[in-house]
Amino acid sequence: MVERLEWRRGRARRASAAVLAGFALLTACGGGADGDDRQAGPPTASGTLEQLASKAHCDPNLQTDAEELRQANCTTDDGRYVLATFATDRGQREWINEANDYGGSYLVGRKWVAVGDADVVAALRGRLGGTVETASSHHSGNSGGGGNEAGHSGHHGS
Repeated sequence: MVERLEWRRGRARRASAAVLAGFALLTACGGGADGDDRQAGPPTASGTLEQLASKAHCDPNLQTDAEELRQANCTTDDGRYVLATFATDRGQREWINEANDYGGSYLVGRKWVAVGDADVVAALRGRLGGTVETASSHHSGNSGGGGNEAGHSGHHGS
């Protein structure tokens, strides 16, 4: 059982790395928005990656299709972003916690995340609902001494 759990964690980390790489590519390439900054959004959407993509007006370019994580790149009139769905709430939260190290804007729903520039995420919120989370990059040049780096490994002592 422990070996299977470790194997799954390894797969999930590799899949997370793929999503983060896609996000890094998107933020490096920019991606415009039309300025749709509505504060209130519709009720938070749910469904499969394809159903969410349809609600967001995206023809998804599937990049990762694993049991724990499905991820697609999307390009719409609002800009480019990554849309990811998760098998579990815990898997989603672990992914977001790891992704926060890279900074960025995240539109978060139950078992899904859209990642892109702040303007793109704001526009998506008008279609998908959800909660916007913004992370500041830990790699911004000021590492300081106030954090506990052990917390970034995903392992917790017992």
